[in-house]
Amino acid sequence: MPQTPPFPTMYGSNGYNKNLYKAKEEDYEGLYYHDNNLVSGSLEALIEHLVPTVSYYPDARVRKIAPKILQLLTEWTETFPYDFRDERMMKSLKELTHRLSTGDELYRKAVQQMTQTLIRKLTTLSQYEEALAKINSSVTDRLTVLKTKPQSIQRDILTICSDPFTLAQQLTHIELERLSYIGPEEFIQALVQKDPLDNDKRCFSDHKKASNLEAYVEWFNRLSYLVATEICMPVKKKHRARVIEFFIDVARECFNIGNFNSLMAIITGMNMSPVSRLKKTWSKVKTAKFDILEHQMDPSSNFYNYRTALRGATQRSITAHSSREKIVIPFFSLLIKDIYFLNEGCASRLPNGRVNFEKFWELAKQVMEFMTWKKVECPFDRDRKILQYLLTAPVFSEDALYLASYESEGPENNMEKDRWKSLRCVCDLILQGC
Repeated sequence: MPQTPPFPTMYGSNGYNKNLYKAKEEDYEGLYYHDNNLVSGSLEALIEHLVPTVSYYPDARVRKIAPKILQLLTEWTETFPYDFRDERMMKSLKELTHRLSTGDELYRKAVQQMTQTLIRKLTTLSQYEEALAKINSSVTDRLTVLKTKPQSIQRDILTICSDPFTLAQQLTHIELERLSYIGPEEFIQALVQKDPLDNDKRCFSDHKKASNLEAYVEWFNRLSYLVATEICMPVKKKHRARVIEFFIDVARECFNIGNFNSLMAIITGMNMSPVSRLKKTWSKVKTAKFDILEHQMDPSSNFYNYRTALRGATQRSITAHSSREKIVIPFFSLLIKDIYFLNEGCASRLPNGRVNFEKFWELAKQVMEFMTWKKVECPFDRDRKILQYLLTAPVFSEDALYLASYESEGPENNMEKDRWKSLRCVCDLILQGC
């Protein structure tokens, strides 16, 4: 599978980000504040502070508990709707909302609206996952298709779309659609296998899946393999060089749009060994534009160039006057690594045993920034023919890529010759079984 470059740690030798603990704390009944911000405290003190009683309300403006609970449930179901795919969670929600709405018409209507919105979101999610499963089941290995249905693979990307800007737009459609279905809780499910406050205690929600997050990572890998397949497949060197130059232009358009994930997937595909070894083909390519793109995504200095470009795109999005300018699609694997190292590199509890709220605020900040990016609607027109090809066109496996590469430009050393011979034997066996 396409590999991302090593991620340099951003923490000190002890694994902690020291900037999270440089605060003079003030103690208020077990809760510690710095500059009016809650820094740490015990769970018991936090619960006592947040839970209303007959004589105490966390917010003096709140005269009744019910409106606050309803507001909390509404925000919960809107921000984390996937939590309620769990039957136990949905049952608890129904029981609580029934108690809230009993005898009050205003609350009853609010609860009804909240419930209907939640059900619509869960239904849309189920439909999306079914469509995704259907697409994945229709994707087969390109080598198999060559044998069983040779006429169906005569198409290539240039026959489907010869305009780099149009293809970049359609890639952005796919990226934004898949991003939109990733729930913030999926980051937690993907990164936290145990209770973050107790290393020996299993999470209540261990059974949950991060399926949409995983599907998005799989899309990155598919796009990388599709790029490599399109380059290795043509028989003529001139055609292969033309495909490489086309994808370089597509990658540049992705950068201009703010679609950094597709950009990195294309670069990854062109840097795969079966492609990079095609020296005669690359000699026919004008690589100046590709060198610039690789410089932008250079992993050195903790992806400094990319992070600078991402900040610029984020700032453009904040001040945008059009949907086109709002698009920010981050290099997703790096985002996941950032969150992972923040979670692993900072203690969930401070040395005094209290909860390290600042760590969780930093985690929330990164996830909520992602939540802002994923809400952007794609402003480009959809081209169903191009989208269908990008999502379902058969791609070569890694072995098939090497085989096609050796067929295009012969092995250069004994190791490559031995691998070529072995791959041809395996290929013949596979095709005989089709």
